Amino acid sequence: MIVKQIDAKDTYNIRQQVLRAGLPIETCYFDYDNDEYTFHLGAYVNDHLASIASFYLIQNPAFEDKYQFQLRGMATLPEYQGQGLSSALLKTAFPIIEKNHVNILWCNARIEAIGFYEKVGFKSLGQEFEIEGVGAHKLMFKRF
Repeated sequence: MIVKQIDAKDTYNIRQQVLRAGLPIETCYFDYDNDEYTFHLGAYVNDHLASIASFYLIQNPAFEDKYQFQLRGMATLPEYQGQGLSSALLKTAFPIIEKNHVNILWCNARIEAIGFYEKVGFKSLGQEFEIEGVGAHKLMFKRF
């Protein structure tokens, strides 16, 4: 397995299969995908893109920090889940975020993924909320 930086367009297929199943590919184009400070990572297994994550320099008003990164669209193809690919993506992203002098990474975590995020050092904040068409989520964050 190898993790490397990828283009936004490389994330769309996995986003659609895992996060937006049955919805048009257009629902997989996220605002800020091509912003200057946005970066996308992909985990490859035998030269096959198997897992993705996107990181956006976006402020969440729940935190006072001037600069914040948001994790969004992290997904692993079903046949590769449970193999540590998402953890590898985050372990690659953490130093990149710190190198940019940002001390917080936040995400809207799906309820079923909260245990995973806690294992990699994230904490929950606030109440559970619903993202229409996607499901129940909770705000989570990690400080560096």
